[in-house]
Amino acid sequence: MNLSRPFILRPVATSLLMLALLLVGLIAMRLLPVSALPEVEYPTIQIATRYPGASPEVTTSAITAPLERQFGQMPGLKRMSSTSGEGISVITLQFDLSLAMDVAEQQVQAAISTAGSFLPQDLPMPPVYSKINPADAPILTLAVSSNSQPLARLADLVDTRVAMKISQLPGVGLVTIGGGLRPAVRVQVNPQALASAGLSLEDVRTAIANANVNMAKGSFDGPVKATTLDANDQLKSAEDYRKLTLAWRNGAPIRLGDVAATVEGVENTRLAAWADKSPAVIINIHRQPGANVIETADRVRALLPQLADDLPTSVDLRLLTDRTTSIRASVADVQFELVLAVALVVGVIFLFLRSFTATLIPAVAVPLSLVGTFAVMYAAGFSINNLTLMALTIATGFVVDDAIVMIENISRHVEDGETPLEAALKGAKQIGFTILSLTVSLIAVLIPLIFMGDVVGRLFREFAITLAVSILISAVVSLTLTPMMSARLLRPTGHHHNRNGAFFQAIVDRYAAMLEWVLDRQGLTLLAAFGTLALTVLLYLFIPKGFFPVQDTGLIQAISDAPQDISFPAMAERQQTLAGIVLEDPAVDSLSSFIGVDGTNTTLNSGRMLIKLKPKEEREISAEEVIRRLQERLELRRVDTRLFMQPVQDLTIEDRASRTQYQFSVEGANEAQLAQWATRLTDKLRTLPQLADVASDLQDQGALAYVDIDRDSAGRLGVTPAAIDNALYSAFGQRQVSNIFTQSALYRVVLEVAPDFQQSPASLEHIHVPAAGGRSVPLSSVARISDRRTMLAINHIGQFPAVTLSFNLAPGVALGDAVAAIRSAEAELEVPRGIRSNFQGAALAFQASLDNTLLLILAAVVTMYIVLGVLYESTIHPVTILSTLPSAGVGALLALLVSGHELGMIGIIGIILLIGIVKKNAIMMIDFALEAEREQGKTPREAIFEACLLRFRPILMTTLAALLGALPLMLGDGDGSELRRPLGITMVGGLLLSQILTIFTTPVIYLAFDRLARRVGGVGGVGAASAAHGLRSGTDGRLKPPLQPAPQPAPQQDLQTAEGERP
Repeated sequence: MNLSRPFILRPVATSLLMLALLLVGLIAMRLLPVSALPEVEYPTIQIATRYPGASPEVTTSAITAPLERQFGQMPGLKRMSSTSGEGISVITLQFDLSLAMDVAEQQVQAAISTAGSFLPQDLPMPPVYSKINPADAPILTLAVSSNSQPLARLADLVDTRVAMKISQLPGVGLVTIGGGLRPAVRVQVNPQALASAGLSLEDVRTAIANANVNMAKGSFDGPVKATTLDANDQLKSAEDYRKLTLAWRNGAPIRLGDVAATVEGVENTRLAAWADKSPAVIINIHRQPGANVIETADRVRALLPQLADDLPTSVDLRLLTDRTTSIRASVADVQFELVLAVALVVGVIFLFLRSFTATLIPAVAVPLSLVGTFAVMYAAGFSINNLTLMALTIATGFVVDDAIVMIENISRHVEDGETPLEAALKGAKQIGFTILSLTVSLIAVLIPLIFMGDVVGRLFREFAITLAVSILISAVVSLTLTPMMSARLLRPTGHHHNRNGAFFQAIVDRYAAMLEWVLDRQGLTLLAAFGTLALTVLLYLFIPKGFFPVQDTGLIQAISDAPQDISFPAMAERQQTLAGIVLEDPAVDSLSSFIGVDGTNTTLNSGRMLIKLKPKEEREISAEEVIRRLQERLELRRVDTRLFMQPVQDLTIEDRASRTQYQFSVEGANEAQLAQWATRLTDKLRTLPQLADVASDLQDQGALAYVDIDRDSAGRLGVTPAAIDNALYSAFGQRQVSNIFTQSALYRVVLEVAPDFQQSPASLEHIHVPAAGGRSVPLSSVARISDRRTMLAINHIGQFPAVTLSFNLAPGVALGDAVAAIRSAEAELEVPRGIRSNFQGAALAFQASLDNTLLLILAAVVTMYIVLGVLYESTIHPVTILSTLPSAGVGALLALLVSGHELGMIGIIGIILLIGIVKKNAIMMIDFALEAEREQGKTPREAIFEACLLRFRPILMTTLAALLGALPLMLGDGDGSELRRPLGITMVGGLLLSQILTIFTTPVIYLAFDRLARRVGGVGGVGAASAAHGLRSGTDGRLKPPLQPAPQPAPQQDLQTAEGERP
């Protein structure tokens, strides 16, 4: 059966079909979304609950614990972690990949609703959930500043006009406002004046709540006219509150202004943000997990001119950082490398074929196969990203093979004097089975990649399917368009090929002499082959192992860590000092920073920075080197606040932001024991040379003023603990006691004591609490105050207390070495059984990938064996072919070692692809050798010797094509090259060494199996080889399974080979 015949005979139909494929591919290419990596992320939801003034212990017990109990019952929940700080509870839920985000969202809504009855009644706002991953850096950062407007006014504008509109855009998960100083009326009570008037803070709170209301009042509906009722029941300004009457004494009113200052202030005075060094309102825009980064950012950028028009002219809205800049540059770089790979591959074909018309055919076939792949990518919901473009770049070397095999076979017939049409019909019929077998066996290698699990598996599924589709389309093109074009374009060239092939003939002659030498020393060669296998195993055991290369995206995420008892003004000063040092670095372009307890920061002593670096071409060093330089500069300045930095990555597996890149959690039911062992473990890890910047989120040295109530004295005076708590909360908790409603927003009325009374625990002497009989007594009469240490934040993982240690890798150290060092240190410390430890995020995924790596390679080899066995109806033939694989492994691992790279997931993918490429060399040799034995009655040694020489040129061509397809990935140094380079190095190294080794070891292994088959089968001659390999030759001279009887053909010379290749 000749699959190509109707396509050769109907050139117009074939051309139009291919044109349709091209057009569909081009349209799909324009419609495909662009992203850094495939959109594969765990559905992640963050729940934030604010309770101003609450200590971490109160927040944990009153808010976090009730919510966690409800969330813990949800099906599909993969991981739950929480942080409870002063006045804030943040819970992060990570769900299984199989669970849709909408389903997870509904479950979270139901759980919050159920937990509502267990939460404090005076919460200013119910828990708010957002579909974001807190470990993911914002995709865009905007700064709003003004020389004439106060920050509170700016924050109000941002909150009511900017943030709300951005939040409505598809793909946006959360818009956070750094330094969000929302306007509020602050009532600052003088406790001494209040006590003199015989009033308590509770009296003030009650008076404000009763005097400021916004309720329905009804309406009149008469025979003719309807009238609505309203009243001046709402106080809207500080002046209105100043006039508020609290009580009457001796016939005169005591107004709020007599005992307190009422000011137009801000809701939370302990928030601040800066753009570079200038105070500003920072808008951080986070995307939803799974949303396309570039599409989301484009929507926001398109809205910016409209947002700027809505703001007063004195307000400046500017874009500080844009994560998509590096993503776009990275994708553009891979697209260039793809075009370069196509050009190199076409160039190498011309080098061998020495004919413009012959080269034109693969020059059309390769781009057509790649463009056609875009149509399938669009149908499958893929995107144009680093991985899919890497697959297409590698595919250039693969897809050209089919075209090479077809063209060479047809051109051979043309050289023998047949007309191009006859040559195309005969050549396509002969080679059809080979192309199908090569395609199927190559796709078979990718099957294990398609079925990998978890996030890493989902990532590489796009890579594998894209590559498989391009190979499949290439086979279709090679069986249809290529022979049709050959029938029209190829012309006889006489002995031109011989003249031009002199250089290649000299190489073949040299190879023949070396092969004779090798075949005379088969034992030594077999030993070398086994040595290669042993060396592969040794190299695999000793090569440093990593996960994903650290990318340089041009952004650095930083967390500042000050002494635990630092005040807000002191923290602001230190944050600005750190920012100044960072901005001095010549590689830094700009930065945004903010401090204060909000949904991002959970403690007062930590701050955030997002540092934007200059474009890669303007700085000579990578982001990691910039971090090391900044750390050296910070150490020289001896600042008492540490700045932990890590490059922002496109792939985020973590579900919480940590100070440094990799996370290691320690959990235990006993908090005291956990704190003790977490501290010991942190100290131990800091001594390990493999780790850098070891940090812990354990913060148990905060200053605490402990109010020890004397319950007997309190009972005698009629003072309740509830009254004491209320008095303290009203005085020092920025208590929100009432709301001011407007048509566009809601503003708070905040009650507190005057700032002079908020600076130290000594101010507690001035606080009076309500007692029996309507009088008030000093707090000191019913309580003693003592200084203690407390937790600044309480962290949970899965409802249990936990401490997360984080670390960066020391320069030149692989993640595998760091993981092993941590486990060794843990064993040395003899951590008790009550303390559990686990790696989290990327480090955990790395451990899982270590377990899967060998299985993945083994699965690829087994799949290949099964497919080859099925194709060739043999059990020994596939073993001979697969014996070439260790040489590819040695080359790949040696190349990674020499270049200073670790073996990560990208390298593993490269090795799996090499398995597919290298086996083709063996198939080409063994196919021809079996045919020569069968048809020409040659001895096995003569047959394999002739096969090696005749197949040397096509083997060289296909290997060079694959190698040149990978070369741009290896040599590229643009944006995102860190991700692509290991694949290029693996492919080039593996191909170079395997090419040299397999052309010598494969014939020897073939002969060894032939001898083994003779001994086992007890037969001689050609029958032994045929029996061993279970193959027959069909009428077309190709190898086929012995399923149907066929007439024996006359021996004929292999039509794929070119004249002059025989020595």
